[in-house]
Amino acid sequence: MKIKFYAHASFRLEGDGLSVVTDPYTPSISKFDPIGEPADIVIMSSATDDFHCDASHVTGGPAVVNALEIPPEGGEVKGLKIRSFPAMESMTFDFQKYFQRDPDANALYHFTLDGIRVLHMGDIGNPVAPEHLDALDGEVDLLLALTGEHATIALDDLDIVIERVKPRAVIPMHYYSPKGVLDIEPVETFTKRFPEDRVTHVGGPELELDLADLPPAGTPQIFVLEQSR
Repeated sequence: MKIKFYAHASFRLEGDGLSVVTDPYTPSISKFDPIGEPADIVIMSSATDDFHCDASHVTGGPAVVNALEIPPEGGEVKGLKIRSFPAMESMTFDFQKYFQRDPDANALYHFTLDGIRVLHMGDIGNPVAPEHLDALDGEVDLLLALTGEHATIALDDLDIVIERVKPRAVIPMHYYSPKGVLDIEPVETFTKRFPEDRVTHVGGPELELDLADLPPAGTPQIFVLEQSR
């Protein structure tokens, strides 16, 4: 699988003849540059969060999927099977003060591309529900993990997710960027929780992932990508 980190929670994943873009941000609000590249599918964790739902700058006429609209049994788009796990933004963060709105629903979402089972954590702001952890136990190879902590899942609760779903690789996202506007934790706050040999700084925004090169489930390698936008 080819992976490219755009910014915030937005990635491009390519495999099986498909290209998938996750949670595209609104450039004018986030201050990240437009994506400006084509995709077959765009998946967003909600349709109401400006940092996670703007597909307008993804070219190529992609199918746009709101994860919250996927039925409980899952759905299929252009041959890609997607499962959704509804969640909520933080119930303690003051969204009114900073964004003039109340916390809203969003979703984690799961799909398999190029033989790799991917879980994107959306914008969940609370512990992952026990029933979701049960359903995802042992079903995740690659976790795209929220690591900025403020207004999203606490890192102690993220530890539980990693322990339960047992990914073989974790890519941090949604952490502090000097280019962005959010006052959230830097990626080092997350990576320092792991032994140095378990953290790989890729040195760029792109990574080619092969399951054969990854450690066993439950002892994930952390791959830190640099944003490209």
